[in-house]
Amino acid sequence: MTTRAPEEIDRQLLALLRADSRRNVSELAGALGVSRTAVYSSIERLERQETIVGYTVRLGEDYDRRQVRAHVMIKLYPKATQATQDALVTMPEVTALHAISGEYDLIALLEAPHVNRLNDLLDAIGAMEGVERTTSSVILATKLQR
Repeated sequence: MTTRAPEEIDRQLLALLRADSRRNVSELAGALGVSRTAVYSSIERLERQETIVGYTVRLGEDYDRRQVRAHVMIKLYPKATQATQDALVTMPEVTALHAISGEYDLIALLEAPHVNRLNDLLDAIGAMEGVERTTSSVILATKLQR
């Protein structure tokens, strides 16, 4: 076992957990070159500090390829900003929502099982109270995702 700074171990541990949060502690310890106790301690500390706030599911390639995704840039009217954001958050097909600088206020990542559903979602977002305009880009291929 090697002696390294806890921050370095934490960084590598987080990368391993992002790739597969179901890896058992023995595998993680072996990959990191530290004891299982050190891994347990790091995970416990990261959870306590709220660096890790939950664990999630990564979808399989077959399922993932069947999904149609789009980035939607959204320009809002200033007085309706929070209400519009709250409405977007309730849509299960919105998988991410980012506040941005520049001409647009938000970028939403949408995921739908087919193009017709994606079109319906885009129409619904464009018709929301508080939305001035949208610009959409359908994702054709993902080159890198971590």
